[in-house]
Amino acid sequence: MLKQNIFRVLIFISALSITSCVNKKKIIYFQGDKAIASDTTKKHSSFFKIDDLLMITIMSMDAEATKPFNLSTYGANQNSLNSASNTNSNLKGYLIDENGEIDFPVIGKIKLAGLNRTGASELIKEKLKDYLKDPIVHIEIQNFNITILGDVSKPGNYIVNHERITIIEAIGLAGDLNISGLRKNVLVIRDNNGIKTETRIDLTGKEVFNSPVFYLQQNDVIYVEQNRAKKNASAINAASISILVSLTTLVLTFITLLTR
Repeated sequence: MLKQNIFRVLIFISALSITSCVNKKKIIYFQGDKAIASDTTKKHSSFFKIDDLLMITIMSMDAEATKPFNLSTYGANQNSLNSASNTNSNLKGYLIDENGEIDFPVIGKIKLAGLNRTGASELIKEKLKDYLKDPIVHIEIQNFNITILGDVSKPGNYIVNHERITIIEAIGLAGDLNISGLRKNVLVIRDNNGIKTETRIDLTGKEVFNSPVFYLQQNDVIYVEQNRAKKNASAINAASISILVSLTTLVLTFITLLTR
C-alpha cells in the first residue's frame, strides 16, 4: 500500500511537470498552410479623436497671406497648446476638444473628430477658400501613442512617429511576448471618442492580418494575458514552495529506505 501511495505521488509530481510545459502550437505565430488573402499594402489612415493634438500647417503661393493661419507665425494664441501629457513637452498644436472641434485662427471652430487626414484637409481647404488661393493643408498627429501591457518583455507606453503601425510592429516594440504569454487571446482595447471596444485576436493564425485591429489607432491598449502555468506559479508563495520541497524530500527518503 505504501509503495502504491508513493507511486501515485510520483505520478502527480510528473503530471505537474508535464502540464507546466508549453505546447509549441501555442507559441508559434501565423500557423497554417493556407494562404490568407489580405491587402496589407493598402493605404491606412487613422481617424482623429477627442484629445488628439494636431499640428496643422497651411501653405500657398502667397506666403504672407498664410501667416495668420500658422501657429509658428500667429504668436501667443490660445490655439497654441503645450501637451503636458507627452514625453516631449515642446509639442504644440490644436487639441481636439470634448466636442470634437479645434479653434482655428480666423476661421474659428472646425469639427475634425471622426475624419481622417484627407477628410480633415479637404474640410480646412474649403474653409480657407475665401482667404487663400489653392492652399495646401498638412496635418500630423503629435500625440499618437499606444500602450502595451501584460506578459511582454517591455510593457509600457510607446510614442509612434507616424500614423501607420500594425499590432505585429507594436509587439516588436515591446520586445515580443514572453514564452508564457497567451498568443491566442490578445486583447486590443480601442477608444472611439469615449466608446470603448474590445477585440481579441489570435496571433498563432494568419487571420490576424485581416483583423480590424491589425492596424492600430492612437491610444490603443494591447493586453497580453499570462498562460495558466504562469498564473499558477505566481500563486505559489515561498512557503508553499518550501512545503513542496519538503514533501518531495520525504518521498525520496521513503523510496530510498524501501529499495535498500
